[in-house]
Amino acid sequence: MSVRTGRRVRTAVLGVVVAAGVTATLCVAPASAREAAPATHRATQQAMDAAVRDGVPGVVGTAQDGGRVWNGDAGVADLRTGRERRSEDRYRIGSLTKTFVATVVLQLEAEGTLSLDDTVEHWLPGVVRGNGNDGTKITLRQLLNHTSGISNYTADEAFGQRIFSVDFLRHRYDTYTPRQLVDIAMGHRPDFEPGTSWHYSNTNFILAGMVIEKATGHSYATEIERRVLRPLHLRSTTLPGTDARMPKPSGRAYSKLSPETAGRTYDVTALNPSMAGSAGEMVSDSADLNRFYRALLTGKLLPQRQLTEMTTTVPVGPGAPESRYGLGLMTSKLPCGTEVWGHDGGIHGSSSVALTTKDGRHSLAFNFNNDWSGDAVAVVLAEFCGTAPAAGPAEPVHALK
Repeated sequence: MSVRTGRRVRTAVLGVVVAAGVTATLCVAPASAREAAPATHRATQQAMDAAVRDGVPGVVGTAQDGGRVWNGDAGVADLRTGRERRSEDRYRIGSLTKTFVATVVLQLEAEGTLSLDDTVEHWLPGVVRGNGNDGTKITLRQLLNHTSGISNYTADEAFGQRIFSVDFLRHRYDTYTPRQLVDIAMGHRPDFEPGTSWHYSNTNFILAGMVIEKATGHSYATEIERRVLRPLHLRSTTLPGTDARMPKPSGRAYSKLSPETAGRTYDVTALNPSMAGSAGEMVSDSADLNRFYRALLTGKLLPQRQLTEMTTTVPVGPGAPESRYGLGLMTSKLPCGTEVWGHDGGIHGSSSVALTTKDGRHSLAFNFNNDWSGDAVAVVLAEFCGTAPAAGPAEPVHALK
């Protein structure tokens, strides 16, 4: 989901920046796990360590290359107790939720239930209307690849004040319905005519979740559980709905709730994820995310025709020439020539990335338990290219991505 702040999390791995909003004295974990890192992942561990030095309380991640699995961590899961991060820790994955939602929509297309060329109006009559918004001109495909032009509801000023400032502490347990979130976006004119440009909008995937419910008679959460989580045995992945609690095992999540990187650090672990809904509510762990993206890219979830549709991409703009967006899935060519597919995601106090090569052989999923510092790009380049760049300049951060 996305609201612009001035925070310094460098997570534009795929041309989209993630995050949400914290400082305290860091309790750095013992070096035993880091010293045990094999040579092939030494650069990845070093990039994780650097993120902690940059202010991230803790990093955890899992890489798989062929049949070999490596777990890395740095820093702590809990600033109060000093408990280390663990590979089995669950965390909020923000916009990685979008790939799960898109997968279900494509499965429904494969079954003949809907078509990507159906209009939003066909499935959700009267929902996308007003202020120049017209659901008769927007297709489901344009929702999934962010070319609809529909305004991003998280960019709304009033919503942002409630959710991304210290006012969050009073509103963290508020419940939002999908229609309420869409109506926020309908209060704004479209960013552009459908199909003429690209702009990341969480509203697109709130609408996609509503379409799943209309087409199946079940919530998008039920369909994701039935079609993806159970077949792949993703036992650490959940859709909490309105439940503000984190399942165990898990650590804490920290935010500044401010564009400033200095100042007070807030524990934002508990929140009602209906503010993100089908655009970013899910919880998972690194092993499950790797399994999901590997299965998806190797054709275990979609027929070849739908997988081809999902991996047919559009440019995301001049600011990210090496990155393109498909249907709930992004791709980027790294400086070393390796092409990776996946998504990044941020929600309050949690910044996550999950990537895999297209053949599914080499994958990486990791999480920062904050949203104001750290260089996720360095972790990705370390794992897939073997080198980590020097920290780049400050970049804008998006919350609830």
